[in-house]
Amino acid sequence: MHRLFVGLRPPFAVREQLIAAMDGVIGARWQDDDQLHITLRFIGEVERPVAEDVAVALGAIHAAPLTLAIAGVGRFEKRGRTNCVWAGVRPVDAIGRLHRKIDQALVRIGLPPEGRAYLPHVTLARLGGGAGPVERFLADQAALASPPFTLDHFLLFESSLGRDGPIYETIARYPLSGD
Repeated sequence: MHRLFVGLRPPFAVREQLIAAMDGVIGARWQDDDQLHITLRFIGEVERPVAEDVAVALGAIHAAPLTLAIAGVGRFEKRGRTNCVWAGVRPVDAIGRLHRKIDQALVRIGLPPEGRAYLPHVTLARLGGGAGPVERFLADQAALASPPFTLDHFLLFESSLGRDGPIYETIARYPLSGD
């Protein structure tokens, strides 16, 4: 089985800026540089033939390069408890169009459509039950912003779950060269 997702890697300078912001939540499992990405579409576990179909379907996507920026921070909650803090990505409409194209391509090969509303972000930390409050971090980093950056490709990743968190390996790279 292959655990796959489609994503974007911010440039090194942006990832450095995100890493510099990672502090102030007791018990948070902060992401390392290799884990910083913007998920375009989570695929999940698939057998090798489906993984090969995914790779081919993604290769047929045509989209323009994206000019994005980090903009603010937020959190996700599950059952009333914060389980993740993240940095936002703007503009949502541009990256949202690419997300929809990817989702449609994957549905055409038989995968189920994305079931959640798409909110582009970079996960900064995951929080377990013993993590401290996040309100101070959210207030301190509310103005987190990067200069605009342009991405001319997206990536297919394989994720392996390890003792120290997930390990992401780039499987394929797809150009963003025009609609």
